[in-house]
Amino acid sequence: MTLEELVAYCLTKPGAWTDEPWEGDLVVKVADKIFAFTGATGVGVKCGANRDEADEWLRQYPEDASVMAYIGRSGWNSLRFNGAILDDELRDAVDASYELVVAKLPKSRRP
Repeated sequence: MTLEELVAYCLTKPGAWTDEPWEGDLVVKVADKIFAFTGATGVGVKCGANRDEADEWLRQYPEDASVMAYIGRSGWNSLRFNGAILDDELRDAVDASYELVVAKLPKSRRP
């Protein structure tokens, strides 16, 4: 998977849009909440409601999954492209992140 393919997939989600809150860092949001941090080598996504759930990715893909700095304690991981994680699994991770973020939005702001 490439960065362009990942962003294109993210934008298929209802209400998804890109933003650049920090110079050179593209994120994908729903409403005003980030559900995917994009990068040249991977994507940062919410992989569980808490750290314990997200740690399953670390156990399954120790070379290609890591805890995100600063927000990792809340279940966010970085998942690397073109490693052991299949493209379908990356898409599933984006789907799960989107759903977790949307579920926390007030009903009036959900797509």
